[in-house]
Amino acid sequence: MARRDIGTDDPRVRVRPGRGSRPRTKQRPSHSDAVLGMVTRIDRGHYRIRLDDRGLTEDSSGDITAMKARELGRGKVVVGDRVAVVGDTSGRTGTLARMVRIEERATLLRRSAEDGDAAGTERAIVANARQLVIVTAVADPEPRPRMIDRYLVAAYDAGMEPLIVLTKTDLADAAPLTDLYGPLGVRCLATRLHPHTSDNGADPTETGGPQEQAADDDGVEAVRRVLSGTVSVLVGHSGVGKSTLINAIVPGADRATGHVNEVTGRGRHTSTSLQALALPGGGWVIDTPGVRSFGVSHVGSADVLRGFPDLAAVAEDCPRGCTHEDGVVDCALDTWTSEPAEPGGPAAPEGRRERVDSFRRLLAPSLEAEDPTKP
Repeated sequence: MARRDIGTDDPRVRVRPGRGSRPRTKQRPSHSDAVLGMVTRIDRGHYRIRLDDRGLTEDSSGDITAMKARELGRGKVVVGDRVAVVGDTSGRTGTLARMVRIEERATLLRRSAEDGDAAGTERAIVANARQLVIVTAVADPEPRPRMIDRYLVAAYDAGMEPLIVLTKTDLADAAPLTDLYGPLGVRCLATRLHPHTSDNGADPTETGGPQEQAADDDGVEAVRRVLSGTVSVLVGHSGVGKSTLINAIVPGADRATGHVNEVTGRGRHTSTSLQALALPGGGWVIDTPGVRSFGVSHVGSADVLRGFPDLAAVAEDCPRGCTHEDGVVDCALDTWTSEPAEPGGPAAPEGRRERVDSFRRLLAPSLEAEDPTKP
């Protein structure tokens, strides 16, 4: 093989090899020394992470800041992700660790964009949360059942357990909402918290269908018990009292709160980014910014059906391609609602019809649809 002409015979001149002769390998470092943690906040490419082993940091808080390693590529990291990090895990000011691996996700909450050029595209919001807490006010601002329906659809798609927390129940009757979601088997907790008020008031109401009185001030303790020991995501449109609820549940959270506009009846965005906050008794709550829409165009009827094991068993007798919507020919759900109840079996036909109707309402969630709580 002829020697490449480098323009000089001086042996002291070092010439880099050509691009084609560089050694290549598909082997990647195993990062066996990586430590695990959870992403709690994301800020302009920097990831705040709480390490499982808090003793690795100088202040024993377990909180470090990291950035994505190149080998992660363009994969999106979201709050709640379990990640492996290497490098400086001391947590000292000005230090950065490297995030080298994203662990397998147990759940992934997603939404679809509805406006602009990105309409219809999916966006991951939170990973590994077990519970979706839908916060809605019974008044000021007025409840939006179709918005709640969309949240429920997203919860069933993600494999998360939904929970509805009703706020400001001293301003209006919560029964229309609890009656609406009772047939779905969605648990409801009522509170009487308001922004800029102290934590004192009347007893709350817990509902899983019928209402039951609890003996906790403002309902905060009942909510805290349900959230303890698990990872929960709080969602809701602006002005419903999400930040106020978090401030009551998590001491020192100090999340900004606002008022509802008296003219438009809408709340103002106070939370601008997602943040995971540790609960005193164990577990996490993830606060999300208030939104005015929540797209679920990426969710199909089969995805929603996963949240209803009893209906999924019935739907196995449906013809192939059945969407289970109202008016579909030969849908097994219609036959099931008219069958007589068996002893010790599912509910009577009236209860079955309510459950099927509620399920079908979730198949076509639309903010512009008629409010089902009104005659």
